[in-house]
This record gives sequence, C-alpha cells and structure tokens, in this order.
Amino acid sequence: MALIVQKFGGSSVADPERIKRVAQRVVRAHRARHQVVVVVSALGDTTDELLQLASQVSRRRPPEREMDMLLATGEQVSAALLAMAIHALGDKAISFTGAQVGIVTDRAHTQARIQDISVQRIQQALAKGWVVIVTGFQGMTPDHDITTLGRGGSDLTAVALAKALNAKICEIYTDVEGVYTADPRIVPTARKLPTISYDEMLELASLGAQVMQARSMEMAKKYEVPLHIRSSFSRATGTIISKEVRAMEDLVVSGVSLQKDEAKVTICDVPDRPGIAATIFTRISDVNINVDMIVQNVSRTGLTDVSFTVSREDLAKVLRVARRVASEIKAGRVIHDDGIAKVSVVGLGMRSHSGIAAKMFQVLAKESVNIDMISTSEIKISCIIRKDQAVKAVRALHDGFGLNKLGLKPEAVKLARKKR
Repeated sequence: MALIVQKFGGSSVADPERIKRVAQRVVRAHRARHQVVVVVSALGDTTDELLQLASQVSRRRPPEREMDMLLATGEQVSAALLAMAIHALGDKAISFTGAQVGIVTDRAHTQARIQDISVQRIQQALAKGWVVIVTGFQGMTPDHDITTLGRGGSDLTAVALAKALNAKICEIYTDVEGVYTADPRIVPTARKLPTISYDEMLELASLGAQVMQARSMEMAKKYEVPLHIRSSFSRATGTIISKEVRAMEDLVVSGVSLQKDEAKVTICDVPDRPGIAATIFTRISDVNINVDMIVQNVSRTGLTDVSFTVSREDLAKVLRVARRVASEIKAGRVIHDDGIAKVSVVGLGMRSHSGIAAKMFQVLAKESVNIDMISTSEIKISCIIRKDQAVKAVRALHDGFGLNKLGLKPEAVKLARKKR
C-alpha cells in the first residue's frame, strides 16, 4: 500500500462526465489498495467567471480579502461533486477545504504563501479507508481568514500535501500527456519528454509553460517531491520530474517556452544615484509583485531610464506604485507596453555547451524578430520580443535547436491538439 496524491486541473473536472471519469480513475487507484488524497481545481473556467462577476458588481478594485472569499468557492464545488461521484461508484470519500485540513498561509491575499499544514484530519480519514479530497488553491491565515495561492495554486496545494504526507508520488493530471519540448498548439512537431529535471521544469514553469505553477516547482525541488505529469484523458505514462536526469548528448536545449502575459514598465528620467533602484523595487516588492527582467540605461546626463517586466495581471497595481515612487524620487513619466511576449530556451545541456545565446539570436534575426530585452541563467536564455512575432519565433527556435527531429507521430499530434 502506498500513499499517493493526485491533482486534477480545471479541464479535467470541467463538466459532470469528466468528473465521473476522474472518479473512476481515483477509485481504480483506491481499489489497488493505495491511500489516495485528491486535490482539485475549480470546474473549467469557473475562476474566470467569478472574476468577471466581481468586476460587474464593483467598478473599483475589489478588496483582496473579499476576492479570496469569492474565488475559494470554485474549488469547493468540484471537491463536493467529485466526492459524490466516488460515493456513487461504491467507495467512501470525503471533501475538505484547505482551511479544514489546516493549510495555514501568510496574510498576502490572492498570492498567499503556505506556512504550515496540519495533516491530522487527512490521516484520520485515510485510516478509515476513505478517499480524501482537498480543495486546491486555498488556505487560511492564522486568524482564520480564507486566502488563495495565486493562479495555478492547486499545483502548490498538491505538492505541499505530498511533502507533508510523505507521499510516494504526486501525480499531476492535466489535458496533455506530459511536458513537451514546446506547446503542441504552436509547434505540431513538439515531442513529449519522458523525464525532465526539477531545474529545467522550474525554469519552464516560470517562463510560461502552463503544465505546472512555478511556485509548486520551487517546493517540489526544495523537498524533492517526486512528480508525474499525466493526462486525465488517457492512461499513458507521462513525464517524470526528478532531481537528476541523464542528459541526451545531442540535446542541448530541452524546451522552448512562450509567455504572452508580460508587460513592460519604464520609469523615465530617474536620478542616477545610489539607493534609487533599491527604493523603486522595494516599493514594488511591498505590494507582493514579482518583477522579472530589469534593464537600466547608461546615464549620460545624470538621469536614466529604468525598465522592468511584470505579469500583465499585475500591471494596473504596479503602475500605481511606480507613479507614486516616481513622484517621490523626482523622476519623469511612467510608461508601459503590454504588446510584448517572452520567448525562452531551456536546457541542462547549456551548462556544458557554448554559443547557445549566439545561435538563439541568429535564429531570431533570420526571422526578422527584434529583441527588446535579454535575461539569462545557467540553463535558460529569455528574450522580450513583440507579441505579434511570438509564434513564429517559437517555431523557428524549436526547429533551430533540432527539437523537431524527434517529433511526435502524426496521430499523437492530433491527440495533443484535441486535448488542448
């Protein structure tokens, strides 16, 4: 008998028929004498629909605490329905909210971080032979206020529970069969990777790959939680994410990712003196906004421009902060651009191969794609480009680094497209 955690995303529980299929998969694992803890997301597009409802009743920016109260309801619906479907199949199941199982977070509403998990209630239910279903994406503060963990937070819930329960495996079920060398919707010849390292998956997740939330990968890497990315629509083996992966000799780049929800903010005419950058980015950090790339121009007149990128959903908030701090430091105007995208190449092979950046720039130049900003790490290179050039850039890079040579069979491509 093994304890396993299974997480099902919104597309996996989008309607009653899919919920029934998920229930059948869970019951199979349970009847194989496994202890099963299931984490579920909200049904389909429920979260987006709730956000739309909030915008209809409040033209002003709603209080984040109340947004958490609203958004947390989506997962409760899917958890309860899945428990009912499992009962209908003859097995016992019980659903809990994040708060009911003791997922304690900080007080950063809409972007909360997990501080502690009390698994006693889960263990008691498992000991009785029940399937335990937990709402993903949510927890509570020490004062018992409901919080949410940010977009994709159900992944984080699943990884955190797998760590707390010392699970044998954490299975992440989604609408594709694993991690691909690129998004199959953009690159038909993208292939499924049988294995990938925590480092590579963390980079891909932070760079726009939608298979896993970046914060969940940080936790999985830190605690070495074994992950298996699988499709909820088939029983095929997916992609195993682990600490060490044997690199293929001819595979320098493992994947190409695209992030279209980026926005660039520029504070013009910033006084060029010590401490100014610290002031700007401390203020932004204080409102829990993550900054990605940062570029500061060379000062020739005692003034400089500071540009940085953020998630487009944070743009309105960061503009308010940036304008306020620009006034305080006697800088110029604040401008923004949300017509950008970030394209990246990732691979452990970069550690031992030179010329990867040069090749990436050559490929983009050949396609007449202009580079606005560049960021690098040991295993990735990212470029900010125009959003309307993003698709051709991804396809060109995928081909340029030879990732199309081991492409999917035609029937697998059709399957991947259908599931997307």
